[in-house]
Amino acid sequence: MLENEQLSIKRSPIVYINMKDPRFMKYYYRMKTVELITGNELNGSSPPDIFIGSYGYPNVYISPMVPPILGDTSILSMPEMWRGIDIPKIIEYRSLLVRGMYKSNIYNVEKGKIEELIRDFALAEKNVDADISFAKKPEMKIVLDENSQPFGPSAPIKDIEVGNIRSDKKIEAAYSDVDMNAKEAILELYEKGEPVSKIQKALSAGLLGIGKKRKFVPTRWSITAVDDTISKEKINNAKNYDTIDSIQIYENVALDNRWIILMVPGAWSYELIEAWYPNTTWNMGGNEISIYSSFEFFEGRKSYAEIGGCYYAARLAVSELFEKVKKQATTVILRETHPGYTLPVGVWNVREHVREALEKEPKRFDSLNEAFLYIKTKLDIPISKWIENSRILKELLMQRRLF
Repeated sequence: MLENEQLSIKRSPIVYINMKDPRFMKYYYRMKTVELITGNELNGSSPPDIFIGSYGYPNVYISPMVPPILGDTSILSMPEMWRGIDIPKIIEYRSLLVRGMYKSNIYNVEKGKIEELIRDFALAEKNVDADISFAKKPEMKIVLDENSQPFGPSAPIKDIEVGNIRSDKKIEAAYSDVDMNAKEAILELYEKGEPVSKIQKALSAGLLGIGKKRKFVPTRWSITAVDDTISKEKINNAKNYDTIDSIQIYENVALDNRWIILMVPGAWSYELIEAWYPNTTWNMGGNEISIYSSFEFFEGRKSYAEIGGCYYAARLAVSELFEKVKKQATTVILRETHPGYTLPVGVWNVREHVREALEKEPKRFDSLNEAFLYIKTKLDIPISKWIENSRILKELLMQRRLF
């Protein structure tokens, strides 16, 4: 079913739902996945992927994620591969992953069959063939979570058997080092070229950290923890670099989101401002545009960002650019989310599309006024509204007036 890394699912000839709405698409594709499951049994190739829940913490559901298809399914759980793919296709991919649920304590990383399999899935270099039997037929549930990727039907696991698993040598080395703390392991894996998504799974599965302190980490927490850890390290390094020498704007448009990354010469400070139109994911019942922001100055943040995981995902992308060019800057990211983005697909959307923007050649300007005039041509919301909801833009304008 995998052809050139593009999944194809046989569709019913008649569909009685609004396929323009991603929420209905998600329901539709999950139904198609259920149709591929025979009774309470499933045979398939995990990408590999896992999901650790947060409900009931510290007693949480730990879950291997397995699609009802065999072959190379890696694209199902590698957001680094999803650039240029639209929301319906992402929903199609993720809805194939059936979640086998098993309740465990977060400290049971070395106890029990399912716990060991979660570890093995996170260690695996390539697809893991698995046979799962469920306590009942997997069911569909619609869950909105901006931090983690969506997934397909779920059901409690009755039993699971897997084929031979080939370990990723880099992750296996970090797992074997029981004296290395989680921060060191995360940074070492990143420097060795491991994709952020794989490091996040390793942390979630309890593979990283001091041996006796290892534990399962809920998926949504591990995603933010890895983004935060890597970006904080890079930013601390960047604070010793010279500043950029001109005002720069990077931009991108993807998944009904418009991105503007404004960089101004000066010491490190950072802000992410998100504007959600009515009939978008986090403003479904609203009649007006909702605008949220989180920021930090040179000293950094001491509290969790109000915006959540997106803040740290975008900050990681910015910190990677600073390391590459050996510069620092005052940075403000403007995210304008338009109708069409009605289902969250995960903070990878922020990380990868800000990364994509920063890989392009920036526009350069001699003044903030010129930069604001350019932004006016790219975003629908007036620049005055962005300034009104921004701490750092106000600071920049204040400095300009004082100068």
